[in-house]
Amino acid sequence: MREPAQMRACTWIFLAILAFAVIQRPSVTLAQGGGAPGGWVTPDYAEPQVPVARRSSAPRRSMAGTWIPIGRFGTGTQAGGVHLKPNDGRPENQLPYTPFGLKLYETHKALEGADAVPPALGNDPRNLCEPLGMPRVNHYNLNLVQIMQDDYKVAILYQFDNRWRVIWTDGRQLPTVVEGGAVKLGDEIREQRFLGYSVGRWSDDTTLEAVTVGTMPEDRVWLDSTGRPITDQVRVTERIRRLDSHTIEWSETIDDPKVYSKPWETMRLPMRLADPRTDVMEYYCSPVEQQNYNRRFGNSASGGAGGR
Repeated sequence: MREPAQMRACTWIFLAILAFAVIQRPSVTLAQGGGAPGGWVTPDYAEPQVPVARRSSAPRRSMAGTWIPIGRFGTGTQAGGVHLKPNDGRPENQLPYTPFGLKLYETHKALEGADAVPPALGNDPRNLCEPLGMPRVNHYNLNLVQIMQDDYKVAILYQFDNRWRVIWTDGRQLPTVVEGGAVKLGDEIREQRFLGYSVGRWSDDTTLEAVTVGTMPEDRVWLDSTGRPITDQVRVTERIRRLDSHTIEWSETIDDPKVYSKPWETMRLPMRLADPRTDVMEYYCSPVEQQNYNRRFGNSASGGAGGR
């Protein structure tokens, strides 16, 4: 399990996080959680993918379910950088920075990645328990998500910080980003948002395409835990494909001309359907725990009076 420095300041609380008045049950066969204490099914990250012979065709226009990345545990953690481009110093993983983008990256002092610094020197907004924002929410402990939907929207519940994100599928228009990063809806100017404004459409019966704009400026959010930058000029394009009854593929491309010279793909993550009764553990960033960590480790790492 991932244990980066800033995450050691977060508290795991073993409680149920949600009770749904209506649960949208997928029409698939899943393990029945045998041996779960008192019927409380915990996430099984090591459970193998359902054999192909037991899968059926993809349901029409449905991404509903509890989803876990396929592969070894931690595939969705992305501690060392985004899924397809880890920040490991290798030439093939170098990003197409603009001069401004590279300069901005060099001001970020991350606790992970090729240019990681000691905890006392870090300046990740996450260390202040700031919201991750979009698209970093897709690149930070994406080890389990729940997706629910109705005729108007697809809603994604991220495990970390218990954050909801809504992709509207009711035909509404995508806002226009104006100078300063705010968005324009008709004649109305709206505020920037950490998760931006997401509008999706079904390109076919098994593929949801979503575009997000109107996110926060570069001094409030990062792209990933290694300090790669993102700005409020970004346009995030996601493509979620339902491959069959038990599998989706979630991909993402970012286009931010302020910091990157061309669009590039950040992730292409296959995920498997988990038991719909899975009880998701709370996973919050606690300011109190963060302060305790800084006193015990951050100060001592810089030669200060730590551990008092």
